[in-house]
Amino acid sequence: MKIEKMSFEESITKLEEIVKELEDENISLEESMEKFEMGIKLSSNCLKKLNEAEGKIEELTRSEDGKLVTRELDLEKENK
Repeated sequence: MKIEKMSFEESITKLEEIVKELEDENISLEESMEKFEMGIKLSSNCLKKLNEAEGKIEELTRSEDGKLVTRELDLEKENK
């Protein structure tokens, strides 16, 4: 699967696997570099997905006059 098509969760899971492999296994320098490169791509994909989500949240929290409305999130109140 192409990295660009992966969800945020899939990218994070794969990134965690790569980190574990780099920490735990005895792998060659070449393989380490390949995994590092893949990790950078996955990290970029995660950042892209987070930025997209932030944009959607900002869009949803604009007031009627178009100004960005910010408020502190009260998780206790939201979960009731």
